Amino acid sequence: MKELEDRIRRDGIVRAGDVLKVDSFLNHQIDVRLFNDMGAEWARLFKDRHITKILTIEASGIGIAVIAAQHFGNIPVVFAKKTESINLDGEQWTTKVYSFTHKAYYTVIVAKRFLTADDHVLILDDFLANGAASSGLIDLCHQAGATVEGVGVAIEKGFQHGGDDLRRAGIELHSLAIVDAMDENTGAITFRDNDE
Repeated sequence: MKELEDRIRRDGIVRAGDVLKVDSFLNHQIDVRLFNDMGAEWARLFKDRHITKILTIEASGIGIAVIAAQHFGNIPVVFAKKTESINLDGEQWTTKVYSFTHKAYYTVIVAKRFLTADDHVLILDDFLANGAASSGLIDLCHQAGATVEGVGVAIEKGFQHGGDDLRRAGIELHSLAIVDAMDENTGAITFRDNDE
């Protein structure tokens, strides 16, 4: 998606350790118009899939998922929680996910009543690096007996191979921008040709 790539080039900041900082428009301050355009693009890319629910993980995926849901007929959005709380009641699906950003493992949780075998799920998130978050959400869907219709991410770090692993596993993956290389010294970002 050229619009997203242009925005990453303009406002993204490359940091040491393969970090791409896009907090001015994607995962701290939100550009709602851009999110709306991303939602429309995912709706186009997944138009042939029967999607009844969007699943994401807190926190950065929530805004993307909520705006995208409008382009899928205002279907429900469920987000996996990273912490236990008194508001979580009843039976739950749980799995462990490693966070590249926080360098820690989280137990992520979805109430069983919000993810069932009747659901046809689209997983959406802001980033895909090693694929741990997406794989964890796929695991929750499998536990529930739900059908994973696909995964959509805003930015895939192609050089970290999580996307390659998902594609090899037969998951339909649509990344709106795939970064093949970043140079922390020059700030240069190289995108993969993505003719979807």
